[in-house]
Amino acid sequence: MLDTGMRSTEVAPICRAEDLAKHVSGPGGRLTILEGLSLDVAPGEAVAIVGASGSGKSTLLGLLAGLDHASTGRVSLCGQPLDGLDEDGRAALRSGRVGFVFQSFQLLPTLTALENVLLPLELGGDHGDDRRSPRERAADALVRVGLGERLGHYPRQLSGGEQQRVAIARAFAPGPEILFADEPTGNLDETTGARIIELLFALRADSGAALVLVTHDTALARRCDRRLLMRDGRLEPAP
Repeated sequence: MLDTGMRSTEVAPICRAEDLAKHVSGPGGRLTILEGLSLDVAPGEAVAIVGASGSGKSTLLGLLAGLDHASTGRVSLCGQPLDGLDEDGRAALRSGRVGFVFQSFQLLPTLTALENVLLPLELGGDHGDDRRSPRERAADALVRVGLGERLGHYPRQLSGGEQQRVAIARAFAPGPEILFADEPTGNLDETTGARIIELLFALRADSGAALVLVTHDTALARRCDRRLLMRDGRLEPAP
């Protein structure tokens, strides 16, 4: 009964969805967004989810990351079932282990680039074997994305490509095990988007993090280990 998006792995998946469904109520009655969807993502694997607008790609991403609740089915993230956790428990699980990159950057406008990257490091607490201060780690993350001269700049003082670089630095700075990206090049021109793709995959290669991304960008999707098409609330191998 496994969806064709499901993949058997020799090691425990970093993210697993089992028979997932999402329904919402509207003026016309119940609307099915996802139905009977299953998916495994192996540690270190890059998976692209493509499909028409409104097909449920971003909804799925939110469910996998524990940002939303499924109507039925189960999601496990970093080996932990999400259905037994409250909001605080989910947030604690994500802290330091899960990174996010969004189309709209989601930077806090009143914080500098350094402060935006620093925020999840300060909230995360445990830094493992890294003995550097959170501020040192945040500054290093910005240097790695080419923004060492922009630490004190606010988002409004940065270009779209620079803002997305800050968002990528923020996502990778805590050393996540898995990164979720929702249309990371969607608000960028083609040239800037290509640079962001190169940066994203270079940092992923260095970190070994798994990557699950939603995209309309065919060049970005082709860089992934596996491409899945969302259609009729289910996943199938993309052509």
